[in-house]
Amino acid sequence: MNDTDRTAGFRHLTPEVMLDAVEKASGIPMTGLTIPLPSYINRVYELQARRGERIIAKFYRPGRWSRTALEDEHRFLADCAEAEIPVVCPLTLPGGGTLAAMDHGFFALFPKKSGREFEINSGDDLVRVGRLIARIHLAGQERRPEDRVVLSPQTSTLSDLDFLIHGGFITPEHRQSFADITSRIVDNISGLFHEKGFIRIHGDCHRGNLLDRPGEGLMAIDFDDMMLGPPVQDLWMLLPDHAGRSRREIDLLLEGYEQFREFDYSSLQLIEPLRFMRIIYYLTWCARQLDDHDFRANHPDWGSENFWHREISDISHQFQVIMEHKVAWEEGRFFGG
Repeated sequence: MNDTDRTAGFRHLTPEVMLDAVEKASGIPMTGLTIPLPSYINRVYELQARRGERIIAKFYRPGRWSRTALEDEHRFLADCAEAEIPVVCPLTLPGGGTLAAMDHGFFALFPKKSGREFEINSGDDLVRVGRLIARIHLAGQERRPEDRVVLSPQTSTLSDLDFLIHGGFITPEHRQSFADITSRIVDNISGLFHEKGFIRIHGDCHRGNLLDRPGEGLMAIDFDDMMLGPPVQDLWMLLPDHAGRSRREIDLLLEGYEQFREFDYSSLQLIEPLRFMRIIYYLTWCARQLDDHDFRANHPDWGSENFWHREISDISHQFQVIMEHKVAWEEGRFFGG
């Protein structure tokens, strides 16, 4: 079965097919309960075993990750759990692994964990999340993934740009402007990234992926985008504004972080380049969803002339921010340089 057939089958994954696959892989008899949960990329369902417990079944989108890459995710979760870091690990299946295969790709089963989305209402909240991220990074530094994205302008970002520019997603009127401005930014930021400090990181550490569980504290969820990259990537998405206007929040995050792990303060100059790289990553993610009916229905303007005009304008503004911060850092005016 080729990738096109797998993707088509994935889009039409029925409750009957899904429940049958789960029962065969786990050996757990299930009821007919299948509650779809929000997920833009994968297919995620809440199920109920006949013996009563609720289980989350996560069906990975075909073609996005290799089996080795998915095993990297599960290994990272296991390493965190071994260090008593609050995460949700996949269930071990009868065969001894955590990943099951079917015609449409791979899936995994997780125990259901409840909690409310983490809200940052005080300095103490930032200190708390800083501590959690540092502990995740302690586990992350223990080994390298075998087949995961390396978060670097010269690797992940250039790959994303090549996909966008040469994949026919950008309108002819805007293609050259997009290529020019993004090439200039990559040239300016590439020298800041040094992979010797890269470790396994969550990669998508925003408030929506942090649960606050009363009586238990914070829990990190959704390691689907785990990658090899600079630790600061897991901090900047929690900031309320650009780095230069978030000094207090950065200080509080690092106050908590450094209770468990040393932080390289020079990596703060990566925050705004990483914001640009996130923009490109998100554009690429959207481009890969264009054949999905729900995506098209929810984003009818995506890819239009007006859409690309706005995106190029936003990227140009981000380039200005990057250059202003770069000069401030070189002059010793940015976080003490």
